[in-house]
Amino acid sequence: MRVNSDSHAEYKCPHDLIWKDLVETLKKNGVSNYSIYLNKNRDVLFGYAEIVSEAQWDRIATTAICRKWWHYMKDIMPINSDGNPVSESLQEVFHLEWNLGLDS
Repeated sequence: MRVNSDSHAEYKCPHDLIWKDLVETLKKNGVSNYSIYLNKNRDVLFGYAEIVSEAQWDRIATTAICRKWWHYMKDIMPINSDGNPVSESLQEVFHLEWNLGLDS
């Protein structure tokens, strides 16, 4: 995801005071260990979340509280026509656990 270059502090502030209903929705849908990182030089956000399933993760986007959050954040980050933040998927190309015990 991205954040507008003049909105770094504005992006962080609501996350410091995250809504209880949103946290409950995330947990109820199998999300744990959720972090968002900001690359200030490129205005890029990287989110990391451990999830139970893709279906549960996708279900979060259909909840009223998630839609309300997106609306709340829309002025400080690029959004799609349906209101969700513009984002790109990443492909995992390395994971330490995949390669334990292999000889070179």
